[in-house]
Amino acid sequence: MAGLVNMNVCEDYISISFDVGTPEIMSLGEKMNEICDQAYMNGYNWDAFLNSYIEENKPEMLEVIDSDPEAEMYCVYINDVNDDTKAMAEELTAMIESLLSDEDAVLSFLKSNQDDIEWD
Repeated sequence: MAGLVNMNVCEDYISISFDVGTPEIMSLGEKMNEICDQAYMNGYNWDAFLNSYIEENKPEMLEVIDSDPEAEMYCVYINDVNDDTKAMAEELTAMIESLLSDEDAVLSFLKSNQDDIEWD
């Protein structure tokens, strides 16, 4: 699903986002919902899912990002723009894109962690 995750660097912040209504994301979300009733994958639940994934794989990122999802969009911000945060944003963007491109990894993580995710 390369190209579905957007990273924008502005003067005061970096944003990382994707539209949950794209066909690829919707299809993946429907498969997730078949496994877990609480996983109706709007932007808020993508935020919950990805926060859990980030917590397990790169917990230090959670200290830097601020979530701001909407019903149709997953979005996080990094409010301090410097070389380190740009590198972290690039790493996070690649991590999310890689995960979204690997349906088996998403569904496996969901099956193993669905009870620990703070769903919307």
